Amino acid sequence: MSEITVKRNVAPVAKKALFLLFRIGSERYALRATEVAEVLPRLPLKPIARAPAWVAGVFAYRGTVVPVIDLSALTFGQSAEARTSTRLVLVHYRPDESLPEQRLGLILEQATDTLRCDPQEFQPYGLDNRQAPYLGPVREDAQGLVQWVRVNDLLDEAVRALLFPVPPLDPAQLEARP
Repeated sequence: MSEITVKRNVAPVAKKALFLLFRIGSERYALRATEVAEVLPRLPLKPIARAPAWVAGVFAYRGTVVPVIDLSALTFGQSAEARTSTRLVLVHYRPDESLPEQRLGLILEQATDTLRCDPQEFQPYGLDNRQAPYLGPVREDAQGLVQWVRVNDLLDEAVRALLFPVPPLDPAQLEARP
């Protein structure tokens, strides 16, 4: 008896990614789950003097002081509503490969759902919004549009210098420099 080989037309399996969904007002946004370190309840914060209004403050987390920004205030100028679904989301922040990764806290409303989809389903939306470079492509589904927020593009250089100051070199490091 001879073997018969049947070839099936099998579509390549798309790589699915997990996203954390949240809202700013009535609009939906997403963070890639690989950028999320931890989701915490909203915690009391110590304000930072003379920081932009959307910098909510800092808190101590496992021996490190972590800066927190209110994404609603950054994006639309209104603080996130204090709801039971408002979360403090710790993200991996690394705007430059030459710098070490930092923790950054984000206050996010209704950060309770996830989405699993192919990242290629997010498409450019045709606007060059230089005031909000962190707002990435959009994806349409039955509930409307959801926009991808790029963590590493959240802070401009001035705010990054305020929240993540570079420690001065100690004298031994200065002597070792060429």
